[in-house]
Amino acid sequence: MATTFNYKRVYVWEKPVRFFHWITAFSTTILIITGFVIANPPAINTNVEATNSFWFGYIRAIHFITAYILIANVMFRIYWAFVGNQFANWRNFIPYTQKGIKNILHVLKVDIFLMRDKEYKLYNISIGHNYLAAFSYFIMTLFFVLQIMTGLSLIADTSSWWLPHMFKWVSNMFGGDITTRYIHHILTWLFMAFIVIHVYLVLFHDYVEARGEASAMISGFKFIRSERLDEDESEIIEKAEKITWKGNGDKKIKIKKK
Repeated sequence: MATTFNYKRVYVWEKPVRFFHWITAFSTTILIITGFVIANPPAINTNVEATNSFWFGYIRAIHFITAYILIANVMFRIYWAFVGNQFANWRNFIPYTQKGIKNILHVLKVDIFLMRDKEYKLYNISIGHNYLAAFSYFIMTLFFVLQIMTGLSLIADTSSWWLPHMFKWVSNMFGGDITTRYIHHILTWLFMAFIVIHVYLVLFHDYVEARGEASAMISGFKFIRSERLDEDESEIIEKAEKITWKGNGDKKIKIKKK
């Protein structure tokens, strides 16, 4: 007979965080699609006459407008990292503690290498993002900043707005528009790979842990073991050193270490 636990419904993701997530998801999708069209213009590659047709101009306009929306969205998220709740706080995105490093190693072991989790310690349970996911978001934010800089630099010569002109130096630093365009294009592929991995891991956790991982970004609520909420972090870590949960088929046996 499988052991059941007492779960509590916890409000984790605030509305601003959820809006940020979905605006980012839709904006990134539009940017990827329009970006590939811009990188490989059909009129040029198929020798099709573009007279009296301005659809490619609309594609560019959609790409640029969406990029500015995403820039504003990310700037707002950075602001919310300082004023939001504990799960949105910027400290969660940099694993500077021993607990954070242990959590990353645990996630790599179970999620990435799919090794059996024979010894599940309580300090590996994450209410919000696990540390590996959070740190990957931090790295992707840095890549996004580089994507912004290269993108604005590429349109600086044809733009009358002051913002793109501020980043004209980026193309000069990379030795010209061609290299800058390659960097912009490669980063797009990195974002696509990240999206695939992100969706896989969310569904994986939703299936394995059954804590509402996927639906949480719509409702804001996750289901957390009650003992994870009744004690503060230091007490949980101390308790985890004495108690482990070992899987034995469908049964779970509680073992106290002496």
